Amino acid sequence: MTGTTLPDPRRHAYRLDLAAESLRGLVSAERYAKGELRQVCVPSLPLRREPRFDSRLETEALLGELVTLYDEREGWAWVQINRDGYVGYMANDGLTANIVSPTHRITALRTYVYPEPDAKAPPLCLLSMNALIAVAIAGEKFFELAGGGFVFAGHAAPVGRFSRDFVAVAEAFVGTPYLWGGRTSIGLDCSGLVQLALEAAGHAAPRDADMQEAELGHLVRKRTPLRRGDLVFWEGHVGIMASATDLLHANAFHMAVEREPFARASRRIKDAGYEVTSVRRLPRPRGAVVLK
Repeated sequence: MTGTTLPDPRRHAYRLDLAAESLRGLVSAERYAKGELRQVCVPSLPLRREPRFDSRLETEALLGELVTLYDEREGWAWVQINRDGYVGYMANDGLTANIVSPTHRITALRTYVYPEPDAKAPPLCLLSMNALIAVAIAGEKFFELAGGGFVFAGHAAPVGRFSRDFVAVAEAFVGTPYLWGGRTSIGLDCSGLVQLALEAAGHAAPRDADMQEAELGHLVRKRTPLRRGDLVFWEGHVGIMASATDLLHANAFHMAVEREPFARASRRIKDAGYEVTSVRRLPRPRGAVVLK
C-alpha cells in the first residue's frame, strides 16, 4: 500500500495474488485466505524462496511440525511454518492433512527409526534433534510410533521437557557441516544452530540472525565481560559464547560448527569488514521442566 511499510515477507504470507486473511487491510492482494493446517510427515522438509528445487533454501521444518497452507499447485505448497512464522514453498508430498498430536521430542543429535524394535534391523529413516513424534506404545527400550516404526526410547523425551543448558545442546553440533538454511544435525547455519539449541531448552526463537538480534534477550552494555550463553551478533551472523573466551558458531569459514577463541574469530570477521553489532543475554526459561 502506498505510503506504508509492508510487513516482513519472511514472516507474513502475502503475494500479489494471495495473502493471509490476517493481513487484510495491511497488504493488497487479489484474494485472502485463512489457510489450512498441515503437518510435516517426512524427517525434514526444505522451505524454499521459490517453488523450484534449485531455489535457495530458506529454512527447514522437521517431522511433526505444523504449517499453514495457503496455496498448492504443481506439487508445491505455499505455507507459513507455525513454529516461527517463516513463509515459503515446500514440496507438497512432505505434508499431510492427517494431523497427529506429538507426544515426544527427539533429544539426541540424531536417531534412526527402525521397522521393528531391533537395532540390527535396517533403519527406515533418520530423525534430527527437535523432530516431533507420536508414541503409541512406550516400551522400555523402544517407542512404537503411531504411524509405524520404532525409535530408541533414550533418544526422546515427552513434549514439554527440555534440556537444562542450551549451550551444551549447541556444543553437541560441533563438526556438523555448514548449510545455508539448514536446521538439522546433517547441516545448519549460524541462526539455525541458535534456534535449534534454544528450542531444545524451551526458549522459542525466530529463524534469522537479524530477527534474533532484535528479539532475543536483553542488550549487554559495551565493555561488559562476556559470559557463557551470550549471543554475539555481526551483520548477518550470530555465535554463542561457550565460555567467557570461546565462541561457538556455524560458519562458512570452517564450513562447519566450530568452537574457537572469540578473539581469533572476532579478528578474522573484522578483517572481512564486519564489526560486532551487539551482544545479547537470555534469561533462563521460566516454568520449564528440564531433563536430568
